[in-house]
Amino acid sequence: MNLHIIDTGFFKLDGGAMFGVVPKQLWNKQNPADENNLCTWAMRCLLVEDGNQLILIDTGLGDKQDEKFFGHYYRHGDASLLGSIKKAGFAPEDVTDVLLTHLHFDHVGGAVKYDGTRSRLEPTFPNATYWSNEAHWEWATEPNPREKASFLKENILPILDSGQLGFVDNQVSPFENISFMQVDGHTEQMMLPVIRYNGKTIIYLADLIPSSAHVPLPWVMGYDVRPLLTMQEKESVLRRAVDEECILFFEHDAAYEAARVEQTEKGVRISERGTLSQFL
Repeated sequence: MNLHIIDTGFFKLDGGAMFGVVPKQLWNKQNPADENNLCTWAMRCLLVEDGNQLILIDTGLGDKQDEKFFGHYYRHGDASLLGSIKKAGFAPEDVTDVLLTHLHFDHVGGAVKYDGTRSRLEPTFPNATYWSNEAHWEWATEPNPREKASFLKENILPILDSGQLGFVDNQVSPFENISFMQVDGHTEQMMLPVIRYNGKTIIYLADLIPSSAHVPLPWVMGYDVRPLLTMQEKESVLRRAVDEECILFFEHDAAYEAARVEQTEKGVRISERGTLSQFL
């Protein structure tokens, strides 16, 4: 198995929304805000090369939306989804599977693109099965008012129309070395891939713990639909990470790809953070 970091660029989100009830004087020390109270976040994906399978976990924001849309999120940086995949030595046609942790636009936007004439939307990865789960798919395609702006039909429905959509059974993974944890605090049935790599366990945290700054239990995003449940789920995942010495992989941390954690008097805290490769 080989793992490839797929950087898809950066974007900005309101610091208060990203840290919920945590006072700015605390979170601003770790994630300094600009003059508009916006903090920079990564959109970091992971490409898993495992035998005959080439598995992409999440797809970033994509590039098919209009400038008005991107103007809200200040997309920046030189990296792109397809550029990073090419840098890793692959083409879109090589990807066999796309695991979508959930269907918010900054995780699924790159899954769909315009065709050459910009008249039709189609899957970016023509030979891949796109994996979601039935409960989350229904949640996203019949969205509640709180999350409606995050579930964009143009990112989602072309996957169904293509016939490339598959659903993960909560009990059985379609992959030998990747299992899943389902969590419901951020959104209904978000899937966290758990990757077994050379005797180590990597937990892809998606939006349960979007950055290393979010490890303390009360540091929960304002975007979460069930914040108290998020705290319970974080506690469970972090306990597993301590007990099993797991590697935590951060999708949105602008500075750090991964970390290990330890139990302290104040609760579970980061013991070391850096690039994923330094922990493998």
